[in-house]
Amino acid sequence: MRSSAHLSGHPIHPMLVAFPAAYLIGAAGLDLWARASGRAEWFRTSRHLTTLGIGTAMVAAVPGLIDYVFAVPPKSSAKTRATDHMVANVSALTLFSIARAGWRDPDGPPRAWSTAADVCGAALIAFAGWLGGTLVFRNQIADDHRFANAGRWHVEPVAAPGRAADETIDVGAADDLGVGQMKLVRAGQRRIAVARTAAGFVAFDDRCTHKGGPLADGALACDTVQCPWHGSQFDVRTGDVKAGPAKERIATYEVTEAGGRLRLSLRA
Repeated sequence: MRSSAHLSGHPIHPMLVAFPAAYLIGAAGLDLWARASGRAEWFRTSRHLTTLGIGTAMVAAVPGLIDYVFAVPPKSSAKTRATDHMVANVSALTLFSIARAGWRDPDGPPRAWSTAADVCGAALIAFAGWLGGTLVFRNQIADDHRFANAGRWHVEPVAAPGRAADETIDVGAADDLGVGQMKLVRAGQRRIAVARTAAGFVAFDDRCTHKGGPLADGALACDTVQCPWHGSQFDVRTGDVKAGPAKERIATYEVTEAGGRLRLSLRA
């Protein structure tokens, strides 16, 4: 799932998180080493590292929050993991901020509880980093990993229907998609994948019924879409499961073409 905050396709959040992680974990380690070795002058360095870490973490949080809202699929295992990642990071920054307030003398050692807060914060940073790595490498958040000829990753935001559940909405030009290509349509809180097969256009829920993986980010071949997370396969015309681990079918929708535009009926 391509990052929503990126530079020429390169996700910004992973570029920035190395700085606060290095500063804050380094501050905790230096604090411990200074206390163990009696090198009081190193406490000042630890204090400066903490300040740099908190500042760079606030900067890195901005693109991370954008990806959390717009890139991570809702109601999925990745959303739960991303929430834990965010909570761990916020908790770590809170501990480091409290620890920073525990300095009685700018040139002297911090209080013992301040050092303990640093160590706990560093552990949370490491845990949050592990969750972030899992999001990138297992859930494939932030990178465009799709197969050859999948086409440009495209998200089509459309106005949410205001009345009947069977209202049809315009979801873009018909020539946006080639055979075997998909795009993601966002209609309010609903996420629907629109695809083009050799037989015509189809639409189905973007959410895999196994762990909530983004089907629009998967592979499409021979009227079958495969979830990029765990490999579940669904018939894009009927929604039936063709291969597990998913056990429940996905909803499908009617797509019609008129005047070079695609109309999607939201009645499953």
